[in-house]
Amino acid sequence: MKKLVLILMILMITSVSYAEIRLGALFSTTGPASFLGMPEKQTLEMLVEEANKNGGINGEKIELYLYDTRGIDAEARKKFIRLVKKDRVDAVIGPSRSGSTLAIKELAGKFKVPLISCASSDRIIEPINPFVFKVAPSDTLAVRKIYSYLKEHGKSKVAILTAQNGFGDSGRTALLNEAEKMGIDIVADEKFRDNDRDMTSQLTKISEKNPDVIICWGVGPAPAIVAKNYKQLQLDATLIMSHGVASKKFIELAGNAAEGIILPAGRLLVAEKLHDSNKFKSMLVEYKNVYENRFDSSVSTFGGHAYDAFQIFKKAYKNSVKENIKITEAIENIKGYLGTYGEFNFSQKDHNGLDMDAFILLEIKNGDWQLLNK
Repeated sequence: MKKLVLILMILMITSVSYAEIRLGALFSTTGPASFLGMPEKQTLEMLVEEANKNGGINGEKIELYLYDTRGIDAEARKKFIRLVKKDRVDAVIGPSRSGSTLAIKELAGKFKVPLISCASSDRIIEPINPFVFKVAPSDTLAVRKIYSYLKEHGKSKVAILTAQNGFGDSGRTALLNEAEKMGIDIVADEKFRDNDRDMTSQLTKISEKNPDVIICWGVGPAPAIVAKNYKQLQLDATLIMSHGVASKKFIELAGNAAEGIILPAGRLLVAEKLHDSNKFKSMLVEYKNVYENRFDSSVSTFGGHAYDAFQIFKKAYKNSVKENIKITEAIENIKGYLGTYGEFNFSQKDHNGLDMDAFILLEIKNGDWQLLNK
């Protein structure tokens, strides 16, 4: 009898020792969208390592299963199914791109696995899927920030140039919908493909409409080509980019053509320039310094998405165990979390949790980010 009790005690201790949280992640770490996925991968691996050094979450170590989608939607679906069926993960962070997230949105519901996306398309959370959340602020919020700025400066004639992908399509919809509400006149509506190498044709058509402003909505190398062609054509209209280029990689690709471009972005890019009283500053500066010292690379808002996604998962997992509720319900209960992109307040009807204050406007000056104070 004593021997049986001893065996049972050993089994119990062993099961506790090997208890683990199985966390999946899907990022575009290679290919054209690698500037999104690589800082996300590095950030998440850094945070998981740090958490495990401090005992994990609720005493459970985190086992990370991370795959590269290469920015391909079909690859995201394939790897998501692998995470669910083979790796048996508790939740998934990512993907990096809107199109890839939309490609697996219904799978998250089908397999009942919480998904915290790092992409921004409104369609990720509209309509609501009980298992799908996102940490990147919605395109609609970015558009409202831009249009509010334009109205303040007496500019209303706008040309839009959007990518033919999930992010671009969502942005175009928001640009058109919000224009009608905010008194903006869309005088030209052009598109481009991710692999286009010249946008002169689209920009020439746009110039014929004499817009006050050109808004380009895309990610990857293509917006940098837009900036270069814009400069070559010496257009008078103000060039504004989306938050999809909020990375030093864009400035590197665009070179001198990046000068003077305006864009909505998170506070992370100008963390040190924030006033000391700013409630986000200390957290942003700490993450920025740790990341840049470790990887010898500039921090980006995209790495910040992975930071927020992990912290939200961590909070939700703790509360789900404590209150004996599902992880998805625990996420919906998160209020007042100060993340890299703003204050998150989730609910059953809001699976993003951010408002327009998530964005600030930046201008690229001398190859760096400057707060726009005009």
